[in-house]
Amino acid sequence: MDLGLKGKVAFVTGASGDIGAATAVALAREGAAVAVGWHSRRERAAEVAALVEGAGAGATACPVRVDQADPVSMARAVDTVRERLGPVDVLVANAVAWPTQDQDWDALVHGLTVNAAGTMTLAETVIPDMRESGWGRIVLVSSCVVEQPAPAAAGYPAAKAAIEAAARVLALREARHGILTNAVRPGFTLTERALTHPGFGQELVDAESAKTPTGRICTPEDVAGLIAYLASDANGHVNGEVVSVAGGRHLTR
Repeated sequence: MDLGLKGKVAFVTGASGDIGAATAVALAREGAAVAVGWHSRRERAAEVAALVEGAGAGATACPVRVDQADPVSMARAVDTVRERLGPVDVLVANAVAWPTQDQDWDALVHGLTVNAAGTMTLAETVIPDMRESGWGRIVLVSSCVVEQPAPAAAGYPAAKAAIEAAARVLALREARHGILTNAVRPGFTLTERALTHPGFGQELVDAESAKTPTGRICTPEDVAGLIAYLASDANGHVNGEVVSVAGGRHLTR
């Protein structure tokens, strides 16, 4: 199926992470030029850019550093994408500041800034070019913790809930300009973090798999496939939705 992304420019933030990397490759396979957004993992971003360029004939990648705690950095990143690849047609806002168990004021504010305010600001930064072209797709990456919160710091699920609300606002406001906005809510996903981070690990992966109707947890590719569709021209009328990709895990609470 041709998703109609040939010739489009996609900016994927958090592309040095597993979901972001899978999304960058999925978009490149559909013919998009991909800006690989990164914040602190320069070498991994270069690896992802190489994967993107190997995804298909003529695939183009451009690593771009962006700090979602800094509006100047976000504006500069969008300018860089425009200069190197062209105006942004597709934004996949996937960058994340992970929570800690005990968040003091500064950590809480930083998390809310990056995960909510930064995501919203970056979306607003790309919208003028999308309006000018009369076409755009914005996908904000949320999390299953909005619906299934863990007994940890509240700032992370609060920020993700905020960007789901922001997706609906942008969808309402921008659809008349040809811009469709949606949020994707991944379930517990088989990433490097899921296997190595304290408090996660194989035992939790197995437990979550057993509770999921499909018998497994999400992979980054599962999430990337949904994002690629919502970010494409094949999606002509899905707008303002929060779409879960969790194998029906929410049915077994």
